[in-house]
Amino acid sequence: MDGHRGRGDAVTRLPSLPLAVVTAASLVVAASLAAAMRGPGATAQYRALPAPPDSTVVVLLGTGMPRPDPDASGPATAVVVGRRVFLFDAGPGVMRRMAAAGLPITGPTALFLTHLHSDHTLGYPDLIFTSWVMGRRAPLPAYGPRGLRRMTDRILAAWNEDIRARTDGLEHGTPGGWRVAVHEIRPGVVYDSAGVRVTAIPVPHGNWAAAFGYRIDTPDRSVVISGDTRPSEALAAAARGVDVLVHEVYPEARVAPERRPGGEDWPRYLREYHTSDVELGRLAARAQPRLLILTHLVRMRATDEELLAGVRAGGFTGRIVIGRDLERY
Repeated sequence: MDGHRGRGDAVTRLPSLPLAVVTAASLVVAASLAAAMRGPGATAQYRALPAPPDSTVVVLLGTGMPRPDPDASGPATAVVVGRRVFLFDAGPGVMRRMAAAGLPITGPTALFLTHLHSDHTLGYPDLIFTSWVMGRRAPLPAYGPRGLRRMTDRILAAWNEDIRARTDGLEHGTPGGWRVAVHEIRPGVVYDSAGVRVTAIPVPHGNWAAAFGYRIDTPDRSVVISGDTRPSEALAAAARGVDVLVHEVYPEARVAPERRPGGEDWPRYLREYHTSDVELGRLAARAQPRLLILTHLVRMRATDEELLAGVRAGGFTGRIVIGRDLERY
């Protein structure tokens, strides 16, 4: 998303065995690593997330958009299944939010990017390098649209001196621990392991050649994450009857040209790239998710009540919450 304003209501094919072991172990070591890094006297925030083997929890790590907001980090959502963490998008602040949520700072089991807009990927270098510095040893599996490999190669090249200094100097960084296993995906099942299946859903997002939503099926729940999209029939079909639908939104009643260069195209931009509250209400009325979570909020000063009223006006009568960073569902 390349827009302007926003803010984020509350209620709470593994690639290889080594990665699974590292990911599970990281829940144990994350606390001690973080404690060592933050020094004495700091508040203990890094607690491992209690996780029965097949339980599924959706953790909102970032509910914001491009306009900086200290209360709403860039887009990022974690789906935690037992001790495995599946991360969807990597907006600004993602590693800090993972630490605050008690998730492993050695990185997720896998990363899935919806598209390559900067607000969804500015945390990608942070994810790559901070997870390595905090102990990651295996390549980070990263799934996303065409262009992800080129982006990744250039990130690694840009931080080449950091890699050299940390590996060859007194930090004794794990050689190769910074690596990324990139998977450029097409629509369909892109990941299937140990009861977790992730399906990529093509969605329309303005002039982007490839953008995806994702459906995640686990042993006990189903979740759909929209990414950035205007109303999508494919997404509505994939979300039919799911336990949780996490969807972006903007308030239709607040749309107007903006007083800035190019601001006359703002209403057209929103219609072609995003989904209004009323449109989302219509989509959710057809899909009937058990829970609808609003995220990536382009508020334009709209209140929670206005957004909820817009979704209701579209016809959805089910349970809705307006997402806030670090909430769990």
